[in-house]
Amino acid sequence: MTIVFVNGVPVTSAVWMPLINELSKSQQRETVLLSPPGFGAPLPSNFGATFVDYRDWLIDELSRFEAPVDIVGHDFGGGYALEVAMARPDLLRSWVSDTIGGYEPDFTWHETAKLWQTPGDGERHVEEIFSGDVEERAARMVDWGIPEPAACEVALGQGPQMGKAILALYRSVPQAVLIERGLDLPAAAARPGLVPVATEDHTAGSVALRHRAAQRAGARAVDLNGLGHWWMLQEPTQTARMLSDFWNSL
Repeated sequence: MTIVFVNGVPVTSAVWMPLINELSKSQQRETVLLSPPGFGAPLPSNFGATFVDYRDWLIDELSRFEAPVDIVGHDFGGGYALEVAMARPDLLRSWVSDTIGGYEPDFTWHETAKLWQTPGDGERHVEEIFSGDVEERAARMVDWGIPEPAACEVALGQGPQMGKAILALYRSVPQAVLIERGLDLPAAAARPGLVPVATEDHTAGSVALRHRAAQRAGARAVDLNGLGHWWMLQEPTQTARMLSDFWNSL
């Protein structure tokens, strides 16, 4: 049984490495890192980089495996994982997503997301955060809460293509689209799900909202007290244990 990790924005698969190193102590299974186009993988010129495009990309990637996988998604990667659970549960044994709060009708986008969704302002912001050399970009990622050495590894994969993908992606999911997609959330219960609830992640909706969404998806919610958006980097040992406990219970 393969474990598949899918990263989100504005990073690459480098954010998973400390967690994967810990998991190797308890899970002797194949691990695959799937980087979405523009986020650690090339962005094809004909790829629209909308939310639906990324969902379809992930379905296509998972269709190549010989058996259903255990998928772990972070940030937008968690959204793509949920979409697969709702649309193609036959591709999964289980799913893990920390962004399930976005499927609740009272979820609101964080301020940076609103900035990226705004024409002009979004372009200026991505140009600013992806400008400079690797050291300068890594320093910005440290300011965003990503510790070294992951910040430097992420910075190596950042640039204009990632900025272009971010703008297209965020602009494809305004509030009304999120509300519509959330109507199908109960379908994710077709496969066992786990929702890591990092209590200090202020981009993913309130703790109560995420618990409510997990319940609608038939998933188990686990509070990660004191951890933020980059929970897998902050406490890789603790979060590896959380994942192992979940998979061992299936």
